[in-house]
Amino acid sequence: MSPVQLPEWNQTQVDYPRGSTIAALFGERAALTPDAIAVVAGDRQLSYREVDARSNQLARHLQTLGVKPETLVGIFLGRSEHLVISILAILKAGGAYVPLDPGHPEARIATVLDDSEMPVLLATRETRARLPHDLSRIAMLDVEDPVIARESADAISSTVTASHLAYVIYTSGSTGKPKGVMVEHRNVVNFFTGMDRVIGSKSGIWLAVTSIAFDISVLELLWTLTRGFKLVLHGDRGNESIGSQIIRHQVTHLQMTPSLARILTLDQAASSSLSTLSKLLLGGEALPPAVVARLRAVFTGELHNMYGPTETTIWSTTHLVTEVANSIPIGRPIANTQVYLLDQEMRPVPLGETGELFIGGDGVARGYWRRPELTAARFLRLPSVSPHRLYRTGDLARMLPDGSMEFAGRTDDQIKLRGHRIEPGEIEATLEQCPGVKQAVVIAREHREGDQRLVAYVVSESAGTVEGSELKNALSAKLPDAMIPSAFVFLSAMPLTENGKVNRRALVELPPPMPAVTTAVEPLQRDDENEVKRIVAQAWQEALGVAQVGLDDNFFDLGAHSLTVAEVHAKLQHALSREISVVDLFQYSTVRSLGRHLAGAEPRASETALTDRAQRRKLARQR
Repeated sequence: MSPVQLPEWNQTQVDYPRGSTIAALFGERAALTPDAIAVVAGDRQLSYREVDARSNQLARHLQTLGVKPETLVGIFLGRSEHLVISILAILKAGGAYVPLDPGHPEARIATVLDDSEMPVLLATRETRARLPHDLSRIAMLDVEDPVIARESADAISSTVTASHLAYVIYTSGSTGKPKGVMVEHRNVVNFFTGMDRVIGSKSGIWLAVTSIAFDISVLELLWTLTRGFKLVLHGDRGNESIGSQIIRHQVTHLQMTPSLARILTLDQAASSSLSTLSKLLLGGEALPPAVVARLRAVFTGELHNMYGPTETTIWSTTHLVTEVANSIPIGRPIANTQVYLLDQEMRPVPLGETGELFIGGDGVARGYWRRPELTAARFLRLPSVSPHRLYRTGDLARMLPDGSMEFAGRTDDQIKLRGHRIEPGEIEATLEQCPGVKQAVVIAREHREGDQRLVAYVVSESAGTVEGSELKNALSAKLPDAMIPSAFVFLSAMPLTENGKVNRRALVELPPPMPAVTTAVEPLQRDDENEVKRIVAQAWQEALGVAQVGLDDNFFDLGAHSLTVAEVHAKLQHALSREISVVDLFQYSTVRSLGRHLAGAEPRASETALTDRAQRRKLARQR
């Protein structure tokens, strides 16, 4: 055994249907269990036979629009049965789908549309209204158009092969522009085999909670349907929580970020629902031991820590968590995947030492859409290490004595936040386009254990020329909500290292920024309405980590994000002992307006919160 290599690390060879495609695998499953329930969306459910037929009809119609292998087709849909049918139809027609999140700002959507140059886009009348206005070059298809139902439902022929594209998913880019990752059918089919060996292929009931703009949705939506699962889509019923859906549908499998898992454990009803699961997958960011401890208090099934970049097809390594330790490993490589820890000279590091993680094998994607220079920089051939292409992750890790890996940080400034992979450079570039901003640096700071938030440090052109609220509004028009900093700190100059670079470590050592809360709280009279306001204020204070909030402070201006909403929602339902619509937290975003609404009083027009574009977008996403 070499001092720097343990050969068994990468002995992961497993047979799989190398020549097959995702659509072919689904077709086989639909033929095997045609009458089993495939998709549940709200009060609607479809059998495998129905999903197969309807996706055949849409696929045939897509082919009349010119869709064939390597054709990119956009999906701009809400979370309904149309979402699953559209993905399968695009794959059956031979094309590759490009997911677009209806909750993203128009400018972000326009960037993806322009960069991908997709010729066809699937939408509904509702989602189409949120698209950029100039789409004359794109063939728009309403998935609810009656003409689709007149197409034949018979199986459709296609020339797509395992080496053709299955999807292109856009991730944050360090240069200020998102980049599309090209993933082929063979990558995904191999991944499916890897998941069979990790969590088993025995069918169950899976609650899908992830946006299709994230590649981990492929496991939830497609692996499940090629393995005979009943797939329940979370999101159509705005008033129904994850916990209540787990119980109502007797869910057996769930995948989420550690951040969301932490929120669920804070809610007594939601945490008790987790006890019914047989398997829980956590990934997308580091898994804090404190979250594992919380989960183990209520969940006794299999708990898996998952790791993998989009460029190597969803999850590349996994770890079955059996105990609460000081650090949770990211595990070992899945089927037909190899991992290498290299130093700066591209040499394997000794056992136990930290190195940069390179990933090889059948999960390595084709590269970045129309970004040959970036592809060449990240997808490498290192003959002295491996005969195959390797993806350079930028992640640091070390190999533990038992052969599993432990995550050890980044080689660059990339941030993993609540399941989102964020390049601070993209936010910084957008900030520096704002009038009055001379320089901007964005970092992640831990607000409390397991809860990191983005903080923007800004040098203005001159004192008082720009305010944090202005910058937040400007960013909200261009970037997804996950990339909007919770706080803005204004500096006279950035701290620098000896060689003149921004000293990000010095920024982390500055006192943490506090939200600009109102210091004067109006006295509340002792009545039912004001008692509810007190409960709301307390829930806000605990979730936001502040000592006091004012009646008219805006929840989102104080740094709230989607998981903060989930936490407050859980706290309020528990405190008030009744169901509350999560939409209310977006519509009434001050203590005064939300308190009046929950107490049964009609909020005054001046108190409702749907006054800015960013919050309208958040509300639309929840619907």
